[in-house]
Amino acid sequence: MSKTLESPPNHQTLKIIKLAITSRLLLLSLILLWRILIDPYDTSSPLNSGCLSTDHQQQERNVIQFPRIGSAIEDSVVWDGVYFVRIAQCGYEYEQTYAFLPLLPACIVLLSRTVLVPLVSVIGHRAVLALAGYLVNNVAFVLAAVYFYRVSVIILKDPEAAFQASILFCFNPASIFYSSLYTESLYSLLSLGGLYYLISGASNVAVLLFALSGCARSNGVLNAGYLCFQTLHQAYDAVFVKKRACSAVKVLIVGALRCICSFIPFIAFQAYGYYNICHGHSLDEMRPWCKAKNTFVVQLYPKSLLVCSS
Repeated sequence: MSKTLESPPNHQTLKIIKLAITSRLLLLSLILLWRILIDPYDTSSPLNSGCLSTDHQQQERNVIQFPRIGSAIEDSVVWDGVYFVRIAQCGYEYEQTYAFLPLLPACIVLLSRTVLVPLVSVIGHRAVLALAGYLVNNVAFVLAAVYFYRVSVIILKDPEAAFQASILFCFNPASIFYSSLYTESLYSLLSLGGLYYLISGASNVAVLLFALSGCARSNGVLNAGYLCFQTLHQAYDAVFVKKRACSAVKVLIVGALRCICSFIPFIAFQAYGYYNICHGHSLDEMRPWCKAKNTFVVQLYPKSLLVCSS
C-alpha cells in the first residue's frame, strides 16, 4: 500500500468529470421538474427565526434587489440543510446544532464571504449561504467521482470496470444527497481522496484528508482503520519478511501518531461543544448532564448526541 502508483490517463479523468457534471445537471432538472409538479413533503424551509446575535440580525435587514429569487433558493433549504445554513448564518446557538459538524458550514461561510459576496445585496444573505452550500457540495461530488475512479482503477486493475463503477456512482439512487445541503459529498471527497493518497504512498496527505473527513461527518473517524491496516501490514513485513524488529517498532509508533492526528479535529469539536454548553453559565442555566461528574459527550451520528455520565 505504500508504493507510488500511476494516475489514470488525463482523457479518462476528463470523461469522469464530464460524466459527473452531466449527472448533476440531470438531477437538477429532475428536482426542478418535481418541485413544479408536486408540493414538497418537508415543510421545514420557513423555519428561519432571527439569530440570537445582534450582529447577524443587522446583516438580515439589508435591502434585497430580487427577493423572489432569494425566496425560491431559501425554500429549497429543508431537512438537515436548515441546520447547516443556520449554523453558517448564526453559529452554534443551541445544543442540538452541535450534532452537525463544522466543515460544511465553514465552507459555506468562506464561499459566501468571498466569491459570492456580491450576491448578498441581490438575493439576500441566507439565499447566498444556501447557494454556497449547493456549489460546495456539487463541486465536491465531481472531485469525489474523480477519486472514486482512480481508486477503482487501482483496486480493480481494470480501467473499463472502474469506469462502469464510476457511472453507477454518479447515477446512484441516493445521488440527490450529494447535491443537497448534506455532508455526503464532502465526506466522500475526503474519504476517497485520503484512500487514494494512502494507496499511492502519500500517507501524510491521506492523514490530513481523513482528519478533515472527521470534521464533515462523525463516522469519518472510522477512516483511521485504513491507517491501522497499513501500519499492521508494514509492521508484519518488517518483522517477518525483513527481520527488522526495530523498524517494526518505528512503524507502529508512526502509525499510532497518524491515527491520533486523524482523530484530533473530531475530538477538538467535541471539546468545543462541551465548553460552550457547560462553561460560562449559572447552575440554573446549565444542562443536567453538565453538572454530572465524569461527563463526556460522544457523537455517534450527525443527527444525535449521546451523553454519558457517571
